[in-house]
Amino acid sequence: MAVTTPERTDRLGKAAWTPTRADKTRPANPLLQAGDHLSRAEFERRYAAMPGVKKAELIEGIVYMPSPVYIHHGEPHANVMGWLFGYKLATPGVRLADNTSVRLDFDNEVQPDAILFRDAGHGGQCRVSVEGFIVGSPELVIEVASSTVSFDMNTKLRVYRRNGVPEYLVLLAQEERAVWHVLTEGEYRVMEPDEQGTLRSQVFPGLWLHPEHFWAGNLPGLMTVLHAGLASPEHAAFVAELAATS
Repeated sequence: MAVTTPERTDRLGKAAWTPTRADKTRPANPLLQAGDHLSRAEFERRYAAMPGVKKAELIEGIVYMPSPVYIHHGEPHANVMGWLFGYKLATPGVRLADNTSVRLDFDNEVQPDAILFRDAGHGGQCRVSVEGFIVGSPELVIEVASSTVSFDMNTKLRVYRRNGVPEYLVLLAQEERAVWHVLTEGEYRVMEPDEQGTLRSQVFPGLWLHPEHFWAGNLPGLMTVLHAGLASPEHAAFVAELAATS
């Protein structure tokens, strides 16, 4: 209970109270704290009131606020965004987002490192709300995992699976591995590379990733493999499909 000091009495003789210094400096709204158990609406209200916070997520009704981002996370993140942008550039009707809040359900609002999704006008399964949130499950979610490996590979994986995210790629920075999950009959299976060591998306034909090039920082090699995917008949058919839905 706040401690206040009487300043005067009102006309009925009752004491009128004024706020102490502590009352005046206390924030009007509760701050967002890691570990809070909140509804999605309350999470969004507190998050919006704290513009200095760059990333917070609501997972199974619990608030998570990641630690600062270091180079072993930031550099792979930048490289994966460049790889995805190359695909977006060649694939009209596909949208790309970086660290954007996604409303999956009433207990989960995630902010993945990268999201690739079909525009709703081109047959996509999610949409953009009037406030700018992504609502529903994007076709591909990507997380760069360093200190959050266990969380990304377990709790988040179950949330994405339950909400029907078709593909979930986890880039394990410390192990330098790419684990690409594909939703099959309600369960995630891990994609196997082809004979050349390339991983090929099923929901985005032509989106090819060579993990060895990626982790070696061989960006020319990474983009050469992507361009091979973009030149494939599968990608041409996908672009025609997207155009037909517009």
